Amino acid sequence: MTKENLRNYIGILLITLLGLGVALAGSQGGYKVGTVPIYALGIAVAFIIQWLVFIPAYLNKTEKFFDLTGSITYITVMVIAVLLSPVKDFRSLVLLVMVAIWALRLGTFLFQRIKKAGEDRRFREIKESFPRFLQTWTLQGLWVTFSLAAALVVVTSQKRLDIGIFAIIGLLVWIFGFGMEAIADRQKNEFRKNPANEGKFIQSGLWSWSRHPNYFGEIVLWIGVMIISLPVLVGWQWVALISPVFITILLTRISGVPMLEKRADEKWGGQEDYEAYKANTSVLIPLPPKGEK
Repeated sequence: MTKENLRNYIGILLITLLGLGVALAGSQGGYKVGTVPIYALGIAVAFIIQWLVFIPAYLNKTEKFFDLTGSITYITVMVIAVLLSPVKDFRSLVLLVMVAIWALRLGTFLFQRIKKAGEDRRFREIKESFPRFLQTWTLQGLWVTFSLAAALVVVTSQKRLDIGIFAIIGLLVWIFGFGMEAIADRQKNEFRKNPANEGKFIQSGLWSWSRHPNYFGEIVLWIGVMIISLPVLVGWQWVALISPVFITILLTRISGVPMLEKRADEKWGGQEDYEAYKANTSVLIPLPPKGEK
């Protein structure tokens, strides 16, 4: 076994243990099916789905169903948690609908995009290596776990509260974030469809105020989910606050902004219009361009 493969297998183990830690913390004060906490069961399902789909994905050396599988996992975990929980309050149902709407839109959008492109360049080398590809699918299980941490607590917790100000504020924040992400994705998609924009970068619409408005919307909508969940959290369940923190770190420091910024620099770096756009436009938070008065 090579050192790289060993590192990948260790990574898979550590990722799984992180998921187990969140499962144990979030299960405190939650309902159970027999002796199994519903919260922990939901997280187990998140990982199992990734591992099952990984098998045909690796055999066929394809990543086309990676993002779609992630979206289906979000919905599946939430539906199972709601159905198994003996109490189904309005807060839980609202979160279920929110997660389902977000997952369906994003999953469909990403699947259509990869069908058109034919591949996701991130996976060119990864899908050729069994442990590396498996680690990527396992990481998606952890992504679902961290993202749903707060929402899953609400759905499975024995603590039930009437809808209050936190739920209203959280819903409004979610609507704002979801709307921004959806609009930004649509604007970029329409931009790419226009043959006149071949080889160009988008700098109109929301993209004139932020270089990554879709990522900003993604972060904001999960903050909305967290706000809705806050009144229900008790004890170790506060670990659920990792949800928006994890997404923010992932998108701004690891796989989102840094990766796309690097690609953009490689493609348009040195071009006067691109350098001006980069200098005058906020990286993430939508702000008026610096040259705009």
